[in-house]
Amino acid sequence: MTPIQKVIRFIFSIFFGSIGLQCFALDGLVQKQTFEMPSYQTIGGKTIKNLKVGFETYGTLNAKGDNAIMVCHFFSGNSHAAGKYKDSDAAPGYWDSIIGPGKPYDTEKYFIIASDSLVNLGANDPSVVTTGPASINPDTGKPYAMSFPIVTIQDFVRVQKALADKLGVKKLAAVTGASMGSLQTVEWAAMFPDMVERIIPVIPGGLEAGAFLIEEAQIWANPILSDPNWNGGNYYDKADKPLKGLQQSLQVVTINSRNPGWSERTFSRNWSVAGKNPLDDWQNTFAIVEGIERASVARAKIADANHFLYLVRANQLFRVGNANSVEEGIKPIKAKALFIPASSDQLLLPEYSKRAVALLKKQGNAAEYVEIPGDGGHIDGITDIAKVGEQIKAFLNR
Repeated sequence: MTPIQKVIRFIFSIFFGSIGLQCFALDGLVQKQTFEMPSYQTIGGKTIKNLKVGFETYGTLNAKGDNAIMVCHFFSGNSHAAGKYKDSDAAPGYWDSIIGPGKPYDTEKYFIIASDSLVNLGANDPSVVTTGPASINPDTGKPYAMSFPIVTIQDFVRVQKALADKLGVKKLAAVTGASMGSLQTVEWAAMFPDMVERIIPVIPGGLEAGAFLIEEAQIWANPILSDPNWNGGNYYDKADKPLKGLQQSLQVVTINSRNPGWSERTFSRNWSVAGKNPLDDWQNTFAIVEGIERASVARAKIADANHFLYLVRANQLFRVGNANSVEEGIKPIKAKALFIPASSDQLLLPEYSKRAVALLKKQGNAAEYVEIPGDGGHIDGITDIAKVGEQIKAFLNR
């Protein structure tokens, strides 16, 4: 494997799927299961029939049903948070470093639940179960495309709540999640305050998507919308899919989720091929350009462009409690909170977490703040979460 291939594999694994950095697989193999609802009514008042999402569990639910922890995943993630599906898997789930026996989310003490979201990005990944625009509309026998109801972060949480009820969960010792998962985490505390004891939002987006974040997310979506093969979302029966736009969108997500320090350390100004100077030929390029491009091409093969757009809209619509103001939205929250941003995050800034903690404290909630050190950017909340493992353990024991 060439150096650039190693870098591409590294980027692909840490941002889009399993990681294997300083972590060891959960003992035993894990299994993807499917949760189904015959009918679900969205926050927007629309009905989705035959709803399905995948989920995984680690550990055992106690007799009281009160030792569960819900793990909500990030924008491009899924429910594979820990362990391996088979021994030959290259790496375990993305948070395996903190989920397992003796780890912060101790599977000898807690029952961990992780579920795929609705409109999950990996709609073409065989290990993902998700209902969304790529799914068949039972009323027409064809994919929904953009006729699928617009869904929100609250919808993701309500489906998770139905899953938790089915599993016999009475109380959640904690809800946690990274990035988009952090939005679901705080929404859990606002929507089901008597069920949630603690929340641990990681690389959080704060308590609402502000104007700047809304536009950032729109920039992610624009390459898909500009791809002629997108065709208004009607491409499922076409030979040419909007892969170019999807690949470009994924490139933007990748670089936005990193930090200049990481870029310099990983690539510097190296050329993609030694001896091939970008000054000499347009076909010559830089290692970082080739690395991120090739990783996005690989990821696009199992992703879906419409699902990407629906996730963007769900993030843009986020305001905790779906209220007229953040202050109103957080009023029901009773849970203790530990906000964990990454110090070098330039996507969801640590300032968002500081504001959230201040607002929660102002209304009398117990709220704490700790940063993940490093120069990796937003993705440090996935790759380097174990750096704050002891703080997570201590918070769970308070």
